[in-house]
Amino acid sequence: MQKHYRTCNICEALCGIEITHEGENIISIKGDKKDPLSRGHICPKAVALQDFYFDEDRLRSPLKKTADGFKEISWNEALDFTVAKIKEVQSKYGDNAVATFLGNPNAHNVGNLLFMRPFIKALKTKSRFSASTVDQMPHHVAALHMLGHSILNPVPDLDRTNFLLVMGGNPLVSNGSMMASPDIGKRLRSIQERGGKIVVIDPRKTETAKKADEHLFIKPESDAVLLLAMIHVLIEENKIRLNHLKDHVTGLEEIKKLAKKYTPEKAENLTGIKAEKIRSLTLEMVAADKAVLYSRMGLSTQTFGGLCIWLSNIFNILNGNYDKEGGMMFPRPAIDPISFSPKKGRPKHKSIPVSRVRKLPKYLGETPSASLADEIETEGEGQIKALVCIAGNPVLSVPNGKRLEKAFEKLDFIVCSDIYLTETSKHADIIFPATSGLETSQYDITFLNLAIRNIAKYSPALFPKKGNVKHDWEILAALTARLKGQENSGQSPEMLIDMALHMGHYAKEGLSLEKLKAHPHGIDLGPLTSCLKDRLQTDDDTVRLAPQVFLDDLKRLDESIQNKTLNDDFPFQMIGRRLLRQHNTWTHNSHRLSKGRNECTLLINPKDAERKDISSGEYILVKSRVGEINVEAEVTDEIMEGVLSLPQGFGASKKSKMKVAAAQNSVSINDLTDDMRVDALTGNAALNGVHVDISK
Repeated sequence: MQKHYRTCNICEALCGIEITHEGENIISIKGDKKDPLSRGHICPKAVALQDFYFDEDRLRSPLKKTADGFKEISWNEALDFTVAKIKEVQSKYGDNAVATFLGNPNAHNVGNLLFMRPFIKALKTKSRFSASTVDQMPHHVAALHMLGHSILNPVPDLDRTNFLLVMGGNPLVSNGSMMASPDIGKRLRSIQERGGKIVVIDPRKTETAKKADEHLFIKPESDAVLLLAMIHVLIEENKIRLNHLKDHVTGLEEIKKLAKKYTPEKAENLTGIKAEKIRSLTLEMVAADKAVLYSRMGLSTQTFGGLCIWLSNIFNILNGNYDKEGGMMFPRPAIDPISFSPKKGRPKHKSIPVSRVRKLPKYLGETPSASLADEIETEGEGQIKALVCIAGNPVLSVPNGKRLEKAFEKLDFIVCSDIYLTETSKHADIIFPATSGLETSQYDITFLNLAIRNIAKYSPALFPKKGNVKHDWEILAALTARLKGQENSGQSPEMLIDMALHMGHYAKEGLSLEKLKAHPHGIDLGPLTSCLKDRLQTDDDTVRLAPQVFLDDLKRLDESIQNKTLNDDFPFQMIGRRLLRQHNTWTHNSHRLSKGRNECTLLINPKDAERKDISSGEYILVKSRVGEINVEAEVTDEIMEGVLSLPQGFGASKKSKMKVAAAQNSVSINDLTDDMRVDALTGNAALNGVHVDISK
């Protein structure tokens, strides 16, 4: 009997786990009490890692679509055929006719992160799409314009704050999002035990809100107005405190001018939160000294997502809690992505590139995923004719999935790399079977850059590859070599990890891959420290409060306020929600995560249910501009009147072999979300606030 220690890579929490096993027989999966970040915490998802490894529905060999369905082929045939088809499409239509879509799991896979860039470069395409423009691009856009680099994102210093305000986030379920914070339950309780306070502002009384000291309902898509009113109070009450950033901030006068008209009284009518509460909440945060505002999915995935994240940053800065203990701080990771792509002193784009069809902004070189169907359907130079999809399921995760699915039928070629036959990969001509979590080594480059404590940890693979599968990075390396007509470089993730550690901030302390292997629980590098001045990527070393792109977008917000009218055809607004035992579109194949009561339900307020003559347990019709679904109703006062909530990630059908519990009850929220609704500033999909109607 042996013990194996690793970091769970299903979600962004970075929970350390202890796996007891005899050979391939797993005895138990528990939280690793010696992990310096998670401290023994574990959520239900980690236990399911064994399910994905042993699952009989896992793809075990490369597949090729034929007239009689998929058939197994060799790796050489699959790789050679794929490269031949890519070159054929590009020769006929141009390099950009081949698009890539990268799903969320790529961010949790060190091999993909290290080998993806050479592959994209070899592919020579500018038609790039990913999950980033579905759920998080506003964070990157704010960081780029304010701090000079899109990856320079702050996180709440939860372990030392005395006042936590959560807007549009549910960290008790997510364990943090754009914030790696495992053991979040204890961390939140610790805030309260030391005399601090937690307030949640959300259209739903979330799991986090139930444990908070106070919860305030807010009308969907009114968050930007509330934030402007809170900034107004700071200015009106002369409570601005820049502290150590005083000489490193520009644009303050512009912020003072624009915030004047956004009074708490004006915000009350639009948000549903009383003016006196807006004032008292703001002043409470000022008095708390160590206070932090944390904004996430509900704010970033709406039509004013960019403004919301920008204003959240401004509030934390003006309240003196930016780059400061107990406020919003910046990790200093052992492998710093910024050091490999610094922006300071580099030539800047004179204008923001836009997409071919809808002229949406392109950040990080990505076309907004909400426009993927447009780029496939619209003829002309640059029309997408082929798709390379890696660890993604856009049919279920991108707005208006039904339209996207029909668009895929028009493509000349699709290749997917995945562990399952999914709603997307079932359309592929070639499917590469990839390894699952327990078969891969792991060093989390992405989320250690978002962790609420500085640590470093390497996890070797537990088991050998099961079946005729390859690691994602091996697939990428093989494709890259074939596209370039060269031999494989022979590099491995471990070689690159060790090289990066030797170039990092802690190299002087002897941090190396060899040292991490000798510390399987991870190495604690200490609490977050004030380091923004060292890491800033603006050429003038200042934090820019008032970039012109945000000032210009305020006009759109004002126009929306003036033109706000009731939608008689679709009188309700729908928001998403996250579930503790699921993650995005692929964890439903675990029986232990999917068993029990049906969680794919539509939350509806009792007053709305009474008006529509709807009872809990009934199946009701939900319609939006783009589609309709039948789903079980769940009547509860935990949802605001006029608002409905449906969980994300569901919708897999029996055709995809996914063993979803009560599969007939599983519906995709993205059959209702509207691909025409985006945040015009960032191009991010506006998943929340979609107008719908319901009937029996």
